[in-house]
Amino acid sequence: MSSFVPTNYDLRTALVFCYHLKKTAAESHRMLVEAYMLVNMLLVKQCFEWFKKFKSGDFDVRNEERGKPPKKFTDNELQALLDEDDTQTQQELADQLNVTQKTISIRLKAMGKIQKVGKWKTARKSKNHL
Repeated sequence: MSSFVPTNYDLRTALVFCYHLKKTAAESHRMLVEAYMLVNMLLVKQCFEWFKKFKSGDFDVRNEERGKPPKKFTDNELQALLDEDDTQTQQELADQLNVTQKTISIRLKAMGKIQKVGKWKTARKSKNHL
């Protein structure tokens, strides 16, 4: 018995091989589970998804980049809008930056901004918070 443990990339490459042998996704799954004694490492659903990609002509089995989406605006852009007119509402700021009011609220809080008498100010920490 081999101690080889296939990576996800190895399994996807094997699926391409099975696809070219005219095996079905279910047959390919059974073969890989039997060959490598996989338990919960490769789901039948995943095989069907990969076979769908192969049928469309996409044989790239590398991982696709994931992560946080790029920011739609910077804190500097938000600060510039506040510098122009510090009486704007969160919704007005959101409309100018093409984001939601909630996004503006989160960024203003992170920047330490509060609204006093209709104007945005940087919050000062009291001695009790130190």
